Amino acid sequence: MHNMVSTDGDKKSLNRILTAPVLPEQAGTRLDSYLAHVVGDSRAGVQKLLEEGHIYRVDGKKVKPNYKLKAQDTFWVEQVEPIPLDVQPENIPLDIIYEDEDVIVINKARGMVVHPAAGNYTGTLVNALLYHCHNLSGINGVIRPGIVHRLDKDTSGIMIVAKNDMAHIDLAAQIQSKTAHREYIAVVRGNVKDDKGTIDTLIARDTKDRKKMTVVQAKGREAITDYEVLERFGKYTIVRCLLRTGRTHQIRVHMEYIGHPVVGDTKYSPMKMPFAIKGQALHSAKLTFVHPRSKQRMSFDAPLPEDMQKIITRLRNGQFN
Repeated sequence: MHNMVSTDGDKKSLNRILTAPVLPEQAGTRLDSYLAHVVGDSRAGVQKLLEEGHIYRVDGKKVKPNYKLKAQDTFWVEQVEPIPLDVQPENIPLDIIYEDEDVIVINKARGMVVHPAAGNYTGTLVNALLYHCHNLSGINGVIRPGIVHRLDKDTSGIMIVAKNDMAHIDLAAQIQSKTAHREYIAVVRGNVKDDKGTIDTLIARDTKDRKKMTVVQAKGREAITDYEVLERFGKYTIVRCLLRTGRTHQIRVHMEYIGHPVVGDTKYSPMKMPFAIKGQALHSAKLTFVHPRSKQRMSFDAPLPEDMQKIITRLRNGQFN
């Protein structure tokens, strides 16, 4: 990827990004879906840029959101330079696993919101990162600087944050092309029968509750989760989940869909639990990626939080079989 700052007359400054050539295995993907991951924007955001003429092929040809990619396609993407961030740095402790000039890998605590939302600009991971890092990638705008992927508030574990746009674009492309691997550990209800499995569905926002996602038969986004049983305890099972896609609430929706909701997930399966845990027993345990600058493959683990470890210890002691 190459960045070039240009100006549009007396209008706003634009950040001009040249994408890497499309890989053969990415051919056939919709342009808006592909670029949403590459530039760290939503599909709606990409579609708006297309409508305004800020995205075009290197040969100058205009393309539509539903354009199907061809191998070696390369695009110019023009993004308005981020406006000054109106979110204040806060001295909030961070559990830092690794850090260098390009990336920071953290172990997010359960209960911490990743990025601010309207009316709530304090106490988030972004506030903490701004205090610690001073500089973050501006690709995701004023509310989500440096955030390449996110974890739900009540999901703990590993996240990677980009300190500059080069790292952000590279990492987003790895997530899109599935070369970055994210592994989760979950405690779910019920006895999962198959030792291994793959859940492959479409997921969309629930029309009855806009804060929830749901499996749909049409007009949804592809969502694929591989799972493997680690331990069985009769009424509960510990599973490892690997994401092939990264949809909102994906693991939580998928495990509920197959009849084994995540313990403590009051949004998708409200039920009183005999465990002391605030939020779902879901932990981002391992992250593997290629470093955007050195190109070395790196892998990091985050130990289970104390609340999940206590649940598993009690299960192993036979208290809830």
